[in-house]
Amino acid sequence: MGLAAGIIGLPNVGKSTIFNALCDGNAQAQNYPFCTIDPNQGVVAVPDQRLDQITTLIPTEKVIPAFLELTDIAGLVRGASQGEGLGNQFLGHIKDVDAIVHVVRCFENGDVVHVDGSVNPIRDIETIETELMFKDLDTAERGLSRVVKMAKSGDREIKAQIPVFEAVYKGLSEGVPVRKILDPEQMKMVSQMHLLSSKPVLYVANVGEDELLSDNDAVAMVQKRAAEENALCIKISGKVESEIAQLNPEDQKEFLESLGLEEPGLNMLAKSIYKLLGLETFFTAGEKENRAWTIRSGSTAPQAAGVIHTDFEKGFIRADVYTLEDLEQYKTEAAIKAAGKMRSEGRDYVVKDGDIMFFKFNV
Repeated sequence: MGLAAGIIGLPNVGKSTIFNALCDGNAQAQNYPFCTIDPNQGVVAVPDQRLDQITTLIPTEKVIPAFLELTDIAGLVRGASQGEGLGNQFLGHIKDVDAIVHVVRCFENGDVVHVDGSVNPIRDIETIETELMFKDLDTAERGLSRVVKMAKSGDREIKAQIPVFEAVYKGLSEGVPVRKILDPEQMKMVSQMHLLSSKPVLYVANVGEDELLSDNDAVAMVQKRAAEENALCIKISGKVESEIAQLNPEDQKEFLESLGLEEPGLNMLAKSIYKLLGLETFFTAGEKENRAWTIRSGSTAPQAAGVIHTDFEKGFIRADVYTLEDLEQYKTEAAIKAAGKMRSEGRDYVVKDGDIMFFKFNV
């Protein structure tokens, strides 16, 4: 689908360590600022037990999960909006992503230098947020000036945009991020400006191994901040996840059990990013391939078909639909049809998360 999340944070908070573990990538992870200069691109599989359950009942040659695009963006520092630490370049990378994964350091380690000298998650969050808003303020000022000039032509639609641009500029001037200022419809009016603080945020509290089962004060601070913003927040240990990523599945299970965990934190991170981007999954299943497909929440059947191939959407006739619950009860597609549980859906059908679908089309 081309949707991407960007991993951001101060230098040395564990961004690249987490990115590497997620994507099995090779982003540098060293103990000094600006180790990551070019944004590292990667994809991560979204763990989904439903795909495994489908494959148990419908054996296939190939199983393909849903994937997400991730960008590991180099560490931002105070003054980035004014060019400090290659800041303008880094902020430009954030402009190109759809959502922000903000990694916050919540662990103490004297061997890992903190750019501000101490661990303080709220200060760190506000440093990043301030730099994003400073950059947006400059963008919004230019945007407002442009819209005011264009409105002199008498165009009503452009005139209607002026109060929205004014609200953005006023809010940013008062230290309020754009995502707290505008509603979804208003957000569309300013979408062309790619405002950094308009993007949805997932906070990732990066902790040490000892804090995985109980929250320390730093984690509690991040959770409280996320709740106040109505943002998502999860806790993982980048160090532990990087160790897990090096193990085979059997050893992973044993290692997780030794830590008292049911699954890797990165599974939760991938699912949370998926949720942050407003995405859902439908499945196709057959002898050749069982596959999870990514769609935006609220997509219609033809739009879902278009994710597979544009010809499927153009020539859409109908979709045969059933659920995993149907499959688990009746065991085969033939039995599902015989029981009258296979639904035939048309163009207006809104796909539900977890639907198993077969599309009929005419090129």
